[in-house]
Amino acid sequence: MKLVEPPSCHKPAAALVLIGRNSCGQWVAQEQNGLYGGLFVSRAEAMKYALFENGHHPETIVELSRTIELATNGRFAPVGLLFGSSRRPIA
Repeated sequence: MKLVEPPSCHKPAAALVLIGRNSCGQWVAQEQNGLYGGLFVSRAEAMKYALFENGHHPETIVELSRTIELATNGRFAPVGLLFGSSRRPIA
C-alpha cells in the first residue's frame, strides 16, 4: 500500500520579495508579482515589512543593487514609464 501525506502537510512556497532603493532614495519592498509592496524610509523597515508579508522567510528576500520603482499595477514598471520630463509620477 502506498502512503500519501495529507494535503495539510504541504506548505505553499513563500513569496519572493524584492527590496531596493527607488530613484528618490526611498526603500521599496514589493512581492515579485506585485501582490503587495510599499515605500519605506529605511532598509530595516523594508526588511521588517517583507518578512511579515512573506511569513518570516528571509531566504526569499532579494535585495537589488539596481533602482526599482514601486509598481501599483501588479508588476514592476520601468522608470521611464513612471516619470515624465518633469519627474512627476504619471497617473
